[in-house]
Amino acid sequence: MINNTIMQLIAAGSAAMITVTNIHPIDLVKTRLQVSNKYNNIGMIKSFKTIYIEEGLPSFWKGIYAAWLREASYTTIRLGLYEPIKIAMSTDINNTSFLLKFTAGSSAGAIGSFFGNPFDVLKTKMMTNQNYLNKTPTIYNTASNLYQLQGVGGFYRGIQANIMRAMVLNGTKMACYEECKDIIKKNFCLIGIPLQFLSAVCAGFFMTCTVGPFDMIRTQLMNQPLDKKIYNGFLDCGIKVIRKDGIFGLWKGFLPIWSRFAPTTCLQLILFEQIRYFMCMKTI
Repeated sequence: MINNTIMQLIAAGSAAMITVTNIHPIDLVKTRLQVSNKYNNIGMIKSFKTIYIEEGLPSFWKGIYAAWLREASYTTIRLGLYEPIKIAMSTDINNTSFLLKFTAGSSAGAIGSFFGNPFDVLKTKMMTNQNYLNKTPTIYNTASNLYQLQGVGGFYRGIQANIMRAMVLNGTKMACYEECKDIIKKNFCLIGIPLQFLSAVCAGFFMTCTVGPFDMIRTQLMNQPLDKKIYNGFLDCGIKVIRKDGIFGLWKGFLPIWSRFAPTTCLQLILFEQIRYFMCMKTI
């Protein structure tokens, strides 16, 4: 059991690191759309063009070091612990209910989010150019400035929203992926990568629907200025977002979130399954 869990974590971490490197530009634009009226007013495509013209191509990978550290902790745990937790939660090997899958995914997501939150905060601030010590944000300067102004607590800003988001995200992701996989396999007789791809695309859509509000609130909480506090927690932030932009303001950046979730989920889960296959482990 222990060896199997370690292998799961290695496969998950490898898939996560490869995926985030390729998806990071979309994540950066999504974050800018959520926190800046400048980009929100011009849309996703023009935001890409504006960032490229004003900041250059390398700017699309701002915060990548923090993103790597986040994936090495958060995604490695939430993806790698899913199956061990699912097995531990049920004594009936035939119990493959949606609720069991969602609960196992949510539990793994909560654990991973706790360990990954500091890197999530750093990544968000580096993506939005929030660094008062250096014109070009670095992970060391951003972390140093955050610690000087807010102490250790600054690294866990938005932790409540982040854990809730991770639980909904990973629960939806793993449960919907497995459910869609079973349905597609039975009705369309697909196997291998085509099956994994279609299942991941479907899971990505459902993830966007359920996670959008949590992602929006989490980003707002993490992106508060270092020298002041705008929101008093998750609920206060959600109420203020709704007052400002209406209920659909919680889904601001829906298209870029889905544009990120779809390829991220596809790459991540396909790589995870393929790596596990080559490690002589069964697929999900």
